[in-house]
Amino acid sequence: MLLFAALPVNSVGWMAGSIRHGTAPSAPLGIRMVAEKALNKAEAPSISWDSHTYVDEVPDSLVRDDDLGGNMDMRRRFEANCRRAQNEICKAISELDGVEFTQDVWTREGGGGGISRVLKDGNVFEKAGCSLSVVYGTMPQEALRSATQLNRAEGYAPGERVPFFACGLSSVMHPRNPMAPTMHFNYRYFETDGGVWWFGGGSDLTPSYLFEEDVRHFHQTYKDVCDKHDPTYYERFKKWADEYFLIKHRGETRGLGGIFFDDLNEKDPDTLFSFSRDCLDALIPAYVPLVAKHKDDDFTEEQKKWQQIRRGRYVEFNLVYDRGTVFGLKTGGRIESILMSLPETARWEYNHSPQPGSPESEIMDAFKNPREWC
Repeated sequence: MLLFAALPVNSVGWMAGSIRHGTAPSAPLGIRMVAEKALNKAEAPSISWDSHTYVDEVPDSLVRDDDLGGNMDMRRRFEANCRRAQNEICKAISELDGVEFTQDVWTREGGGGGISRVLKDGNVFEKAGCSLSVVYGTMPQEALRSATQLNRAEGYAPGERVPFFACGLSSVMHPRNPMAPTMHFNYRYFETDGGVWWFGGGSDLTPSYLFEEDVRHFHQTYKDVCDKHDPTYYERFKKWADEYFLIKHRGETRGLGGIFFDDLNEKDPDTLFSFSRDCLDALIPAYVPLVAKHKDDDFTEEQKKWQQIRRGRYVEFNLVYDRGTVFGLKTGGRIESILMSLPETARWEYNHSPQPGSPESEIMDAFKNPREWC
């Protein structure tokens, strides 16, 4: 899910962080004194979950022009690419479904905001969402730890909040037909004070029934993207997805994976931006043909119930383990955007177990024992 947050970061705050981490540029003594004092000032109150303001017109950009800290060129390019991809993906899904997305545009005092698009009660999709967010804020250190695998809260005093910038595009598609798979993706760019930056993201497939050729198609599409950029990426990021999307208390994965990566800053920002862009561009050819193939398949009431049970597993993962959901709830995010990923309907049955030898049992084996698909 997308990451939404609390308080605006200003240039003094950024300079303060640079002093803390020893990366501050030369600056007049007066500015440095103000920045050093900022390190010790009392914590400002957090923005709450309902502190956004709806607007009628989409701003040209949600990235602040007056923010002198960080990689401004990358912030603007990443947001522009997310907007482009959001338009293209929503157009492809609407053409398949025949129903348009509704749109909410919102901003926050101090900068940032979001463009949330949701298709509901469609012909093909029960619910589909695709949301952009740009966030300026400060977060508790525990929120930062929940948003990333590495410990990026080192160097901060106990209780001190971490200034950050984040931009991301996130989507979840829940088809009506249980033979058509659910899909999720999220691609994001993060900066914290002191010049620390990284990319994260991934795309994953969650079918209720196993059509091996479909899963191979999805994985191969992303392997081709990975191989174009680094021959080690697919193996690394496929394994990472299998591990990340594990529902630990069930001993099974949420779906059949794809790719997942976080804390990616091992190459220069332009190179990693290109990889993130190509991953977003792969979504339509990787996923839309699978839904088009199965949207009109026959199914039984029992098969629909199984889809609802698997959606229950989807809810369990998102509310218990998903970093974006936990991060958004801890940083005062917009609730409707954070919980956009959840299906409209789900089901829990006491001690449910599929019949041995059934199609449901077949895919459960794949959930419990991740496979290689390409």
